[in-house]
Amino acid sequence: MTSIILSDTCASVSELKKNPMATVSSGEGFPVAILNRNQPAFYCVPAELYEKMLEALDDHELAKLVEERSNQPLVDVDLDSYL
Repeated sequence: MTSIILSDTCASVSELKKNPMATVSSGEGFPVAILNRNQPAFYCVPAELYEKMLEALDDHELAKLVEERSNQPLVDVDLDSYL
């Protein structure tokens, strides 16, 4: 069975067990594909990149929300009335 590996760097589960930090570092800030019996099992993503990915997903969701609400009518609000 063939699989697409979406990473430039690969390591085996055994390599990850032996030295996890060296395995993460081998990706030089990018994901490392972890292989189990030569099949991708998961991707090891450095914390900084993971945070950027979550921010990008959040930005995408917010942009989608703005797009959905862009056609709604505007409502005038007098903020002084709430003081």
